[in-house]
Amino acid sequence: MNVPAALERVRLPRWLLPADWPVDGVGAPALARLSLAQGRFTSVRPSLGRAGHGDWDVQGALALPGFVDAHVHLDKTFTLPRIRHIEPGLLGAIDAMLADRAGWTAADVRQRAERALQWAFEAGSTRLRTHVDWWEADRTPVAWPVLRELAQDWRGRIRLERVSLMRLAFFEDAAEAERLARSVATSGPDALLGGFVHTAHWNEAGLRQLLLAAQRHGLDVDLHVDEELEPSAHGLATIARIAQEIGFDGRIVCGHVCALAAQDEAAALATLDAVARAPITLVSLPATNLLLQDAVTGRTPRQRGLTLVKEARERGIPLLLASDNVQDPFCRVGSYDPIDALATGALVAQLPAPFDAWSEAICRGDWLDRAPAAQPTLAGAPADLVLFHDADAHGFPSRTARRVVLRDGRVVHGDLPAGRMAGAALPIPALT
Repeated sequence: MNVPAALERVRLPRWLLPADWPVDGVGAPALARLSLAQGRFTSVRPSLGRAGHGDWDVQGALALPGFVDAHVHLDKTFTLPRIRHIEPGLLGAIDAMLADRAGWTAADVRQRAERALQWAFEAGSTRLRTHVDWWEADRTPVAWPVLRELAQDWRGRIRLERVSLMRLAFFEDAAEAERLARSVATSGPDALLGGFVHTAHWNEAGLRQLLLAAQRHGLDVDLHVDEELEPSAHGLATIARIAQEIGFDGRIVCGHVCALAAQDEAAALATLDAVARAPITLVSLPATNLLLQDAVTGRTPRQRGLTLVKEARERGIPLLLASDNVQDPFCRVGSYDPIDALATGALVAQLPAPFDAWSEAICRGDWLDRAPAAQPTLAGAPADLVLFHDADAHGFPSRTARRVVLRDGRVVHGDLPAGRMAGAALPIPALT
């Protein structure tokens, strides 16, 4: 199967290029030439301005690396059509989900989750992290082994990680925390320990034991944190403090952290200063937080529910945007397309330069890892790319629905427009 020798005249985002990359007459990054061999990018250099034999000339199309969707819920997804009534807000969504969960089967979860994975693959995602509700401490949820099987089935297309979403009270007893961490650690690859950190279920002792147990078993941690607009919520600050006290050597991912936006400015920024000193990555979920926070029937919401993304970025805190819930009681919209999360975040948070600066927040999978890269690069990486031929950097992410997804240098979704390749005899490769 033919693959190009190089992609010529590619418009890459500024964050993916070295500081000394040349710019054009208006200060935008010069177009790039991406050389390929054996399914990987071998070099990234300024464009030659022309395509040679065997090259693809993409004529300035915008391009991003494969996406990471860092926070989703595949166990809940696509349940909305069968749920008749949902009270507004987070607690109402939880109640509706609990009622529906009583009828879940392995076949039901598999069918819904596999549909979601197909959507994610077509969007251009290469990595998904799904939280799995774990409501009984002594019983493994039906979705946990199903999603492990799907992770194996989709290996090579999408890396699927699983997070055990548990109550902090489960971890209050050190022996029980040890048992739960061992259960997660031995349940297969790409499993993480998780919990729900909220003022309604606050338990600092349980939070500490969760982190200690994860440390003992070499597990990274992913937590739902301060998913509320209660100014007194201090889960994020406590996590940063405990991580420093115990010398946590893994990666802690904190999703939501909406309460920062409702707190006193000085207190919120002091928390972010502490987070910047800890091994913590933040994940903002724009669509779900807009729909669930400050939700009251018959009243327009006054608060947006989005965390302090700009302030976190200013402090060098790794921050990602993700899809979260898709077509379930928590979020009636959604598409498993990280571009949609970026578009929503760009509007509600008034983010400048979404392509050149903030697209990083849907591509940096290394920010979920223990040792994130100091400077990302395509050189040496798998030739996974998403091309946007209809979009431009100024209006991005507008006109991004039509795209071409490359894996290992091969087209796996979408079609290259006619005339975008050098040499009419070169066929467009397709995955079969």
